Amino acid sequence: MRRWAVASAALLIATSAAAAEKWREYGYLENAFAISFPAEPRITQSSYATALVSVSATIYALEQHNSRYAVTVADFSKTQLSELTIMELAVERLKNAGDIVVDIPHRVNQHFGRQLSLAGHDGSRSSVALFYYQRRLYLVEGKMLATSEDTASSDGVRFQQSLRFTNDARPQGEELNRLRLLPRPALDR
Repeated sequence: MRRWAVASAALLIATSAAAAEKWREYGYLENAFAISFPAEPRITQSSYATALVSVSATIYALEQHNSRYAVTVADFSKTQLSELTIMELAVERLKNAGDIVVDIPHRVNQHFGRQLSLAGHDGSRSSVALFYYQRRLYLVEGKMLATSEDTASSDGVRFQQSLRFTNDARPQGEELNRLRLLPRPALDR
């Protein structure tokens, strides 16, 4: 019996470690952020429309196992809208997709934003972060689709919480734009 318990625990730890190894941090210097995805995301150019204006946006997204992980970086630098207005427009847009269950202040690297939990009208669940940084809106969404067998999965939260802002630099050259960052060293406590 004891051997079975030890073997089960070892298998559980190995399975958890293997699943954790799939997540990697990817850094995007052109938009000054890094975030962890379970696999390499697809990057597309698009637009981000609000009730007042439509702006250009870059979307970093991955759909995998009935989940969707996406970071939308919308460029508001050519508008005269205030940070408060942009954030409120983003929240209003989210309300069209579902009910906001949680809306609390959030902070990443000394930059303040909002953290939301969304119950989608389609039965999905989302963990969302909104930030306005360098005249850009960062909308980070980890979504568990309604078709997901694991509706209690915390991967959406894991994704949303992995966001960090890297710096103020905007380097030139495509090879710098999709730099994969190495894991951060553990902090001494």
